[in-house]
Amino acid sequence: MQYKHLFFDLDHTIWDFDKNAEETLNELYHTYKLMDLGLHSPDRFIEVYTHNNHQLWAEYHVGKITKQKLRETRFSKTFIDLGLSPNLIPQQFEDDYVNICPTKTNLFPKAHETLSYLKERYTLHLISNGFKESTELKVSNNGLNVYFENVVISEVVGFNKPDKAIFNHALTLANAGISESIMIGDSLEADIRGAQDYGMKAIYFNPERKEIPEDVDQEIACLSELMTIL
Repeated sequence: MQYKHLFFDLDHTIWDFDKNAEETLNELYHTYKLMDLGLHSPDRFIEVYTHNNHQLWAEYHVGKITKQKLRETRFSKTFIDLGLSPNLIPQQFEDDYVNICPTKTNLFPKAHETLSYLKERYTLHLISNGFKESTELKVSNNGLNVYFENVVISEVVGFNKPDKAIFNHALTLANAGISESIMIGDSLEADIRGAQDYGMKAIYFNPERKEIPEDVDQEIACLSELMTIL
């Protein structure tokens, strides 16, 4: 099948969420002098936050929690898990993180090279479960807007991947048929199974080479592999 439209996820697929978050959290660890509050290891702080954040995003993907709940919980839970008294939790920490992190520019290897190559051959689109303001910052600050015809953001559309409605909206906006479209993303639930349930093919971005379930037809470990398989 000759595809015409490629739909990409953003966070954890093009934009290196964990690396950018780590940079931001290291800065904030020192800005807020968390060592003086008894949090003696920035690495442990980042580890606990990453675990909590991934878990909360998984719940947000499937509509179990709201954006507000996610943002209220991820740092408060992290600080409490690390033994900090609730009255000592820095109140501006979440706001500072939200303002700084989307300005970071760490992308996965070969992102620009791959997208530039694919743009000459296909029409590219983004479908992100991220929030409007942060997604737009990530796209513009990294010069990604030159590649994508449409940027579909779940908060704007009102549906999160894996809901069929967001895929339907994205393909309708692109004037793309299901059979001529393919989804590329890192989330088995949101990207791969979401696309498959809608009837689209999907490619699993799996840089950590995790064991894949039987329902995953195709995977890549580096974005550059797309230049040889598409």
